[in-house]
Amino acid sequence: MTAPIALTLGDPAGIGPELAVAAWQALRNTGPVFFWLGDPVLLNNAVPFRLIEKPEDAEQTFSDALPVLPITCPILVTPGQPTSDNAPAVIESIERAVGFVLEGRAGGVTTNPIAKHILAASGFAYPGHTEFLAALCQTTGQEVMMLASPQLKVVPVTIHVSLRRALETLTTDRIIAVARATHSALQNDFGLVSPRLAIAGLNPHAGEEGLMGTEEQTIIGPAIAQLKNEGLCVSGPYPPDTMFSATARPKYDVAICMYHDQALIPLKTLDMAEGVNVTLGLPIIRTSPDHGTAFDIAAPVGSASRADPSSLLAALRLADFMSQHRRGNSQ
Repeated sequence: MTAPIALTLGDPAGIGPELAVAAWQALRNTGPVFFWLGDPVLLNNAVPFRLIEKPEDAEQTFSDALPVLPITCPILVTPGQPTSDNAPAVIESIERAVGFVLEGRAGGVTTNPIAKHILAASGFAYPGHTEFLAALCQTTGQEVMMLASPQLKVVPVTIHVSLRRALETLTTDRIIAVARATHSALQNDFGLVSPRLAIAGLNPHAGEEGLMGTEEQTIIGPAIAQLKNEGLCVSGPYPPDTMFSATARPKYDVAICMYHDQALIPLKTLDMAEGVNVTLGLPIIRTSPDHGTAFDIAAPVGSASRADPSSLLAALRLADFMSQHRRGNSQ
């Protein structure tokens, strides 16, 4: 048995609380076991729940009640109306979840969606979950974002920066570092013995031999050569407009992309419901549903929910899957 997964609060005015309820209803008889770090007031008795003091209590109660490790929101929550006054609860939920995994008391963290601008208004200094998790793990600069679904896995080399900034910061060394972290995670956490990495080009037609840009020759090509010298199975650079086709995808295990939208647009187009955000390069397992807070459809728990729990369910299952592989590889 692996340790339970820690599911964070997310923005309490979004769909996080109702997703926690839906996830427990779907998984209570099959697992994986998880506990929710959130405010029990938000559950409104929609499902039976039991307050726990420590992650170790989740296993014995999970089939009968949603285990809740209480995190109190300072301000009364109105669904669909976020406030930065509740940011301390959102942040505490993440911090405690990460702490439990670092202590070996939880198998991984699955994060409910946050609203970055709401946290920023409270003075939160990070652009998103990914960077905050790296800081908590003291691995800043090593974090790598993967989006995974049954149809496609993608990893952007640059993440939460403007497109102009992404082009300015794209380097050979960064591509190499991201590819190494991805290769290691696919081996240790996904069970792939020899992962196949496909490297995307940056420019139209992958630069068309320098006619449409030279980054493929000056930045990306040298990274591919170095990775091949290290024994990694890498290929490319491929034209981004063709490498995600149905005939191309079976030829690789993950696509290494040069910037955020180059990676996320094909993933979300192909499989928004089953897409999972995974943070690589950390000493912990972290997954998240591949959608936002959905304030526009957030409903009081107990009312009819329009939120689709598919991505959260996939995130919880993937966190457990990765935790089992990592634990097996460490023994």
